[in-house]
Amino acid sequence: MSTTRPFTVYPAIDVRRGTVVRLLKGDYDQETRYTDDPVTVAEGYARAGARWLHLVDLDAAREGRYTLDATLGSIVDRTGLMVQTGGGVRSADDVQRLLDAGATRVVVGSLAVRDPETVVGFLERFGPEAITVALDTRIAEDGTWRLPVDGWTDVAEQDLVTCLHRYDDSGLRHVLTTDIGRDGTLGGPNFHLYTALTRSAPQLQVQASGGARNVDDVRAARRTGCAGIILGKALLEGRLSVTDAIQEEGL
Repeated sequence: MSTTRPFTVYPAIDVRRGTVVRLLKGDYDQETRYTDDPVTVAEGYARAGARWLHLVDLDAAREGRYTLDATLGSIVDRTGLMVQTGGGVRSADDVQRLLDAGATRVVVGSLAVRDPETVVGFLERFGPEAITVALDTRIAEDGTWRLPVDGWTDVAEQDLVTCLHRYDDSGLRHVLTTDIGRDGTLGGPNFHLYTALTRSAPQLQVQASGGARNVDDVRAARRTGCAGIILGKALLEGRLSVTDAIQEEGL
């Protein structure tokens, strides 16, 4: 597959109760804590050459109502990073609030699964560059890719492919898909999943997420046809550097 499309590395910061954390396979009871200063982490990523940051409000993802407005504003003001952020986004007012707080792109997850018509309205109102639809998935016993919602604590009835097709002709451009079974494991991304997505919907800019370990995984995501990759635990634990990862952006 061609790798001529632009490719972006997104260092990730997941915040719960003000602390930078990583969850294992989306389980809130399996949390690793790193630091209570997400802004400093973001500053380090910016100094290393990152252009973007993926910022997640884990409390809001489960309970609703985004809480990181001040953190988001501080990150943008102090680093100049473009920030893709979400958690608990339920309305156009929520999207506008995050954009006003400094977000470049707003991530919409549970609502994108449960109410695609509303999210299509977001795309029309704010434009396709302002919205990332997060279709995070977990494989079921029957082999279908199911869509957990509400911070991955509940499961929607529809599957990944069915949901994605509801956005046909909507103008949707950016899609983030986490294989929840790989998230936080350092077990490597699910390239079978991303190959299928990029081939079935080549018009979309697919961001791979979950399990990335090293530069080889970053390189493989690009070769698979993804437009970007989310890097979390590997960066926080020093297994991969932002400097090395972003070298793959311009290849």
